[in-house]
Amino acid sequence: MKYWQPKYETMRRSDIEELQLKRLKNVVKNVYEHVPFYRQAFGSIKPDNITSITDVTKLPTTQKTDLRDNYPFGLFATPMQDVVRVHASSGTSGKSTVVGYTARDIETWSDLMARNFTMVGLGSDDIFQNAVNYGLFTGGLGIHFGIERIGATAVPSGTGNTKHQLEMMMDFGVTALHCTPSYALYLAETAQELDIVDRLSLKTGCFGAEPWSDTTRRELEETLDINAYDSYGLSEMFGPGVAFECQEKDGLHIWDDHFLVENLDQDGESVAPGERGELVLTSLTKEAMPLIRYRTGDITMVRDDECPCGRTHTILEKVVGRSDDMLIVRGINVFPSQIESVLMAIPEVGDQFQVVIDRKRHKLDEMHIKVELTDRAFTGELKDLEDLRCNVEDKLKAVLNLRTLVELVERGTIPRTAGKARRIVDLREEY
Repeated sequence: MKYWQPKYETMRRSDIEELQLKRLKNVVKNVYEHVPFYRQAFGSIKPDNITSITDVTKLPTTQKTDLRDNYPFGLFATPMQDVVRVHASSGTSGKSTVVGYTARDIETWSDLMARNFTMVGLGSDDIFQNAVNYGLFTGGLGIHFGIERIGATAVPSGTGNTKHQLEMMMDFGVTALHCTPSYALYLAETAQELDIVDRLSLKTGCFGAEPWSDTTRRELEETLDINAYDSYGLSEMFGPGVAFECQEKDGLHIWDDHFLVENLDQDGESVAPGERGELVLTSLTKEAMPLIRYRTGDITMVRDDECPCGRTHTILEKVVGRSDDMLIVRGINVFPSQIESVLMAIPEVGDQFQVVIDRKRHKLDEMHIKVELTDRAFTGELKDLEDLRCNVEDKLKAVLNLRTLVELVERGTIPRTAGKARRIVDLREEY
């Protein structure tokens, strides 16, 4: 049985642009009529003023702060009775960034994932293990519905319990895996230690939610004997599946029939193809919460060259950084301001800290936070300092939803600079 068939993948550019304009007009009209935030933000601009794709530049951009300011449902363009699901991601203020989906949105998202999976050769004969967190995080259910859409067998293993994950891979004959690249490295390392690599049936790995290098790709492919593909997504634009590598592994196809792509410099002006800029996306098919010119914060290059695979959609290079200070650690968004707000609320902690992220242990992202103490902290015994360290770790985990390793150091230990403090030391590219 054929569950899903490709559509729109090899359209002529002129046909893509015609479809984009039609959908852009519809989405602008929709948000203007149903989202007070956009009606006010548009000012004198009316939906009828959009007569070409380039007219999108007349519209204001949307930022993550707009989602927080309209928490939880202020940017929804449909009534709540039409919203069948919500997802949420972490934010700096303690409030989540909430996104909603209609039944058609879920179907569209599933089709996007099916398009991505079939592009890398997956189909109904595959057994696909989804080793990411299920729940409010979009990576779990978003990938899951795509697996079922192509008729493959879904193994919703979730996160953790590495030996059991590998046991399922062997027992179930798993052929495809989705997880973060750092966890894939740990799975590969554990499989080697247990001498079971030859007992795995894996042939395809789909990895995303955090940056990873070509060195990591080579290590995963050589160790697990798989083809490893990069996935790009963000909850504000559905979740995973916004862009995906094809079998050429030379850039990610972003689907122009669903997203209008811009790449802007710091002044909000378009950069030329092949130049780095901030990726800005307009959702063309989202019903519950369509976003206009959303500033993703991701720095990348947009290419307009033709891919040998024959697909005609825009190509993105791997994301090389962020325009803000957000970190992605094990697939979770972490802001230094979150860390600072926790530390500053603890009287024994000073105002200097440094975050070091590396992959030394098990090749998984580890966040190590050095925290300077005030003189007040040294009035107690060593046991009190150990209690304080545990208290700091517990408070950070409650806010970040991520385990951290805290090291308490004396005042003056962390180097000072005349300019901006080096709060973040990211060593992951070295591994």
